[in-house]
Amino acid sequence: MDVSFLGGPRPQRGVGVVAPFDFALDRELWRWVPDEVSLHLTRTPFVPVEVSLDLARLVSEHRTLGEAVRALSAVAPEVVAYACTSGSFVDGIAGERAMCAAMSAAGALPSVTTSGALLEALAELRVRRVALVTPYTVSVTRALERYVAEAGVRVTGRAYMGLTRHIWRVPYREVVAMARRAVRPGSADALVISCTNLATYDVIPQLEAELRIPVLSANQVTMWAALRRLGTRAVGPYQALLDEAARDWPPLPEETRDPQDPHDPQNTENTQDPQNTENTQDPQRTKEHGEGLT
Repeated sequence: MDVSFLGGPRPQRGVGVVAPFDFALDRELWRWVPDEVSLHLTRTPFVPVEVSLDLARLVSEHRTLGEAVRALSAVAPEVVAYACTSGSFVDGIAGERAMCAAMSAAGALPSVTTSGALLEALAELRVRRVALVTPYTVSVTRALERYVAEAGVRVTGRAYMGLTRHIWRVPYREVVAMARRAVRPGSADALVISCTNLATYDVIPQLEAELRIPVLSANQVTMWAALRRLGTRAVGPYQALLDEAARDWPPLPEETRDPQDPHDPQNTENTQDPQNTENTQDPQRTKEHGEGLT
């Protein structure tokens, strides 16, 4: 069979991804990636430690990152992303910047981390108040709170699960339930869902429509920031970070009501007919029975 007419394969641009050894959501990362871009993943070496601040530091050591980036350089990516939230916020903003510098030095190419991408996304959306959802223990969650506070962002609510393993198994319904607990009406400019091992792709549009604020997840911001370095856009329907049009939520029914509309039942149900004597109170009777008194 002659296939010369196909003219392929299509040229591809590469994004290198350094993930922790227990990262299980490769497929979710790909969902944000346009067809002309390929992801090239590598993982940090296994260590027998559960999810904790100690593990976050172990999987973000500069020597480990340098070795991973040098391995990725064999396939010539144009940018490298470190896909771990806790590993990139554990030592604050200065630590995150040092990680990027170490990766760039090892591969001579632009570098991003999940936590650095998060701050970039918050700045893009002009967010100053956030609610947090994490699968972490309280100590790891508090480290994330300190990280965003260092960037001048206030945490107004949080919900965390206290997990130390198998985070990728958390179902969407639990993510949604945590989001509802974390966000109080009018208290946050955005919701942040942390951890690259927590699946979020399909719940982002649902939560944004319900909460009426942008929802940022770890894998989403990582891919958004990495692809931005390539001069291209992440794909994802109805996600406020990726599409400016998605940042304008349609008004709720009560927000579109005209209080002067005589055809609106809510405007007329309590209106008295001046000709209807049954709806007219006798002022003396009202006084005697204590109705309307304060």
